[in-house]
Amino acid sequence: MRTLWMVALVVSTPLVLAAVGLIHPHLLTDATADRWAALHVVLLPVFPLLALGFVVPLWGRPTRDVAGVATVISWICAFVYATFYTGLDTVAGVAAGIVARDAADGVDVGPSVQALFDAGDALGYVGACAFGAASLAAATALLSRYGVRTLPGSLILIGASYSFVDSHIFWPRGVFTMLAIAVGFGLTAAASVGARSST
Repeated sequence: MRTLWMVALVVSTPLVLAAVGLIHPHLLTDATADRWAALHVVLLPVFPLLALGFVVPLWGRPTRDVAGVATVISWICAFVYATFYTGLDTVAGVAAGIVARDAADGVDVGPSVQALFDAGDALGYVGACAFGAASLAAATALLSRYGVRTLPGSLILIGASYSFVDSHIFWPRGVFTMLAIAVGFGLTAAASVGARSST
């Protein structure tokens, strides 16, 4: 039962993000600006929760060995991800949507929106790279602590992290990236909780 709860905890966020990716507008236009801004306001507390996938399977006081050091690195990188990716959501999501939505008739806000996209993309790139680094560090910690049973989930997560760098949650690749993250998180959480229960 505990394993089921832990898996549900880590897969719920990427599954929600995959579902949102199905309705996320592909382009920010006059017609989509209101939904664009509102959607990103709703996502503000959601994106940081993706970091739980690195906390749950590595839960416990870090030790002074390879697994412990890798755990601390993974958690630090997960924090960097949560911070910078929320910056992307705020700047390129909320701010750009509001600027496009509230533009006066006939006023070209294209350059302003593009500047917000550029700033948001830079923040998101740092966040997504930190997510990838957290995945690699978590894989090292889990392999060292629990053995090869954690490899399938870790490898899926590392592959999904690579895609996450430029796919965001947009359909189709971003949605499949989030689904792969859910699978990776679920498998690593189940393997780690199962290993703890058997010792």
